[in-house]
Amino acid sequence: MGLFVISELQDLAREVTPQGIYFSKSAATVLNESIEKQASLRHFDIFLSHAFADAEVVLGIKLKLESYGNSVYVDWIDDPKLDRSSVNSDTAEVLKERMDDCSALFWATSDSSSQSKWMPWECGYFDGKKEKVAILPVTEERTNSYSGQEYLGLYPFVLEGRYEGESTDDLFIRFKDDSVETFTRWVKK
Repeated sequence: MGLFVISELQDLAREVTPQGIYFSKSAATVLNESIEKQASLRHFDIFLSHAFADAEVVLGIKLKLESYGNSVYVDWIDDPKLDRSSVNSDTAEVLKERMDDCSALFWATSDSSSQSKWMPWECGYFDGKKEKVAILPVTEERTNSYSGQEYLGLYPFVLEGRYEGESTDDLFIRFKDDSVETFTRWVKK
């Protein structure tokens, strides 16, 4: 089992989006695709709290989490109508509605996440509402340990991998006492 590696996530995003095609879609195309997706999907397994400065890595995380069979909400993908240049209370209301429609929140750590004004708010809202918050550390190298800074250390963290003897990878939640359980089991408690 190990943490998510930045270079692997970037490679995954680039495989799906060669030369940044995903990021160069017109606003109308992204909006139409999002509207179609939203119409078919009302509930998400995971709300991915992240810093937009890490967009390529975030796309890789989303794709990786979806490869495990989870639906993942990312605001700029699933709600492109939210205007990042004009964030206000309406934005907060939309995000609250989306978080209410998610089973868990994963906080994607990075160098940029400490600069985000929204991530602490999202974490606090979700923790108070559902208590299903886990830190998703992204690292330069594969490791299986993480010690969160400040209040992030209060939360369990996400690993990917497999139990010994298992044949397929899965998502796991690791707790302070070093015990682990599958994401699926944890989120249903």
